[in-house]
Amino acid sequence: MLYLIGLGLSHESDITVRGLEIVKKCSRVYLEAYTSILMAADISSLESFYGRPVILADRELVETGSDVILKNAKEEEDVAFLVVGDPFGATTHTDLVIRARELEIPVEVIHNASVMNAVGACGLQLYQFGQTISLVFFTDSWKPDSFYNKIMENRKIGLHTLILLDIKVKEQSIENMARGRLIYEPPRYMDIATACKQLIEIEELRGEQAYTENTPCVAVSRLGSPTQKFKAGTLKELSEYDSGEPLHTLVMLGRQVHDLELEYLYQFVDNKEKFKKDVEQDQEFFKPPPYVPPEENFSD
Repeated sequence: MLYLIGLGLSHESDITVRGLEIVKKCSRVYLEAYTSILMAADISSLESFYGRPVILADRELVETGSDVILKNAKEEEDVAFLVVGDPFGATTHTDLVIRARELEIPVEVIHNASVMNAVGACGLQLYQFGQTISLVFFTDSWKPDSFYNKIMENRKIGLHTLILLDIKVKEQSIENMARGRLIYEPPRYMDIATACKQLIEIEELRGEQAYTENTPCVAVSRLGSPTQKFKAGTLKELSEYDSGEPLHTLVMLGRQVHDLELEYLYQFVDNKEKFKKDVEQDQEFFKPPPYVPPEENFSD
């Protein structure tokens, strides 16, 4: 049996009771360690809490070495695959389930909290969110902007956009990859300021006005941890914001902000009247033209 078990967002004890019971009975326990991290726990604290050794599963093992994870899971062993947040927060885990089913290995999923639902703690209503996007670290020669169209689509129908920020764990430099050297770069976690600067840069390059530097956003830092923090402001303001320790997420407001959402956000702003005006101006800026029904064509 293969168990995919969500760990929640922060502490080793955020695992569900059912998830913990399953971990304790499994022959092998893997921790997926590259799409996210537990902010208040490391592998040693997990092992102490679970009473089981934990095998660190990096990108290479999960994406190309799934046979190692699934070995003997059909009949002989129970295998736990631990995921920060919820098991289906990343497509890689869907691939693992597909592979297991191809091998006729039974699969069971134990869900948990993830950024996809916990972000509601910032006060924005979850059913007002559109497509979620990921923002990767730019380089001098690589600045992917496919996310831009999705923000545009969300904004056209008034929905908020959840922006997941890049993390780099166990990454190799191009030189080390070319030379076949297993030397890894230090971990990097995108902060709010970097994300906002990259978003502004792409708007300047595309110039299609999906948003502006004055578009209101909410910075979400260390969601689900004791040091969780929210900060609301414009893209420009947040591009100069020191968001502190990782992990971070950004939400770009849609053009239809409910009064209750706005009232909740006021606790995270420096100037209530200015933020209210920024929201109103953004709504006016991105207001679509009125709907004009097509003329009816009556034939004789």
